[in-house]
Amino acid sequence: MFRTSYTQSGLKGLLAEGGTRREAALRQTIEGGGGALEGFYYAFGDCDLYLIADLPDETAATALSLNIAAAGALTVSVTVLLSPQDVDEAAARDVGYRPPGT
Repeated sequence: MFRTSYTQSGLKGLLAEGGTRREAALRQTIEGGGGALEGFYYAFGDCDLYLIADLPDETAATALSLNIAAAGALTVSVTVLLSPQDVDEAAARDVGYRPPGT
């Protein structure tokens, strides 16, 4: 999940293009990186835009984040989302952790 906020130049571009054209442009970018755009939401609050993308791997997510942020129209923060099956697999792994003082 990409949490983004528009910079001043990004807001000017959004006002000029509109929301649906920006969605189409970002969908094309994500698909070009081998992913799929699963959710696209404008929001009020700390972030202006939330993107939920299914990407091939962390490298693809990093490349997408770096390139979007470098363009200067959006600030970007990424959160990896996990499925319930991912959590089941993680819970089944023994990592040998020892708490402090034990």
